[in-house]
Amino acid sequence: MKHYYDVVVIGAGQAGLSMGYYLSQSDLSFVLIDAKSEIGMNWRERYQSLRLFTPSQFCSLPGMPFPRELDYRPSKDEVADYLQAYARYFKLPIHLETRVSSLKKIGDAYLVLTNHGSYYARKVVIATGPFQIPKIPDFSKNLPDHIYQVHASEFHDPSQLQEGPVIVVGAGNSGAQIAVKLSKIKKTYISIGRPIKYQHTHVLGKSIFWYLDRLGIITADLHTKRGAWMKITSEEVYGYDLKHAIEKKQVLVKPRAISTIGSQLCFADATALYVPNIIWATGYRLDYSWIHIPNVLNSAGHPIHDKGISPISNLYFIGLRWLSCQGSSLLGWVGHDAKRIFEHLYKKDSIAMA
Repeated sequence: MKHYYDVVVIGAGQAGLSMGYYLSQSDLSFVLIDAKSEIGMNWRERYQSLRLFTPSQFCSLPGMPFPRELDYRPSKDEVADYLQAYARYFKLPIHLETRVSSLKKIGDAYLVLTNHGSYYARKVVIATGPFQIPKIPDFSKNLPDHIYQVHASEFHDPSQLQEGPVIVVGAGNSGAQIAVKLSKIKKTYISIGRPIKYQHTHVLGKSIFWYLDRLGIITADLHTKRGAWMKITSEEVYGYDLKHAIEKKQVLVKPRAISTIGSQLCFADATALYVPNIIWATGYRLDYSWIHIPNVLNSAGHPIHDKGISPISNLYFIGLRWLSCQGSSLLGWVGHDAKRIFEHLYKKDSIAMA
């Protein structure tokens, strides 16, 4: 089957939905396509206890407030429910269970090949987000099968684990939350690659995100001094739960995991440890192997763009970390990029049609 549109948006998560909102205000024909079976599935599949650090007033996409009281921290399922309600409310055209296998440029148009046929479009917005392929160290493959290993993206609840201690490798926000929760029921280690920088969730009774937003920090252009400084600072862990758990020895600290020996993990301080359960909270890598257009990606496989605008005409990216600012991949601020990118593609369209 062949489909023809002015715009195809690849990905129907928070970034794709935000793009869909602005496209729905125009006269352009468009569709959002997504490999998942339902909207919000990426959130619903996360670990059971996940709650956002951004309060509800900073979790809204364009045109629809998040439906909870101020300062409420939504759960992963509440975010998924909100995204589903958003898509329904604005009647966004979405094709689910549609996996993209190839993106090509044919003359002035784009051809998107999927498991449900071909999509032809004059413009394409890639909204597949920053959490694409789980990143796990290669040395993990050397561990024997009786060691249970799981990436944080596939860890849902403690029932997945076998008897005995657990180590969480990686101390970003996900790793910190998982380690603290597990420490209440299991002997828990955490492997930390560099000193953790903790951030208060509230200051003088207000969410830290109130200050980041009000002072323009979270929306500071990455090309400004303020934005550049924010980008090079290490990831902050919000809240002090992990710090307190470490101080009370409820979570035991190991340095960076660097290799294995037999059934043991080896660490940067030349120690080794046998732990029957390993949760890799080691982040993600991008995968654009399906894009078959020259000069779209750099040598590292990352998109070449200026705040989401590709040098290839009528091709755009949205939802990536630091696309234009710190908030680019966050619920409450991805709409800023969506509006700017929509205005660019619609202006170009208007000029071309004049």
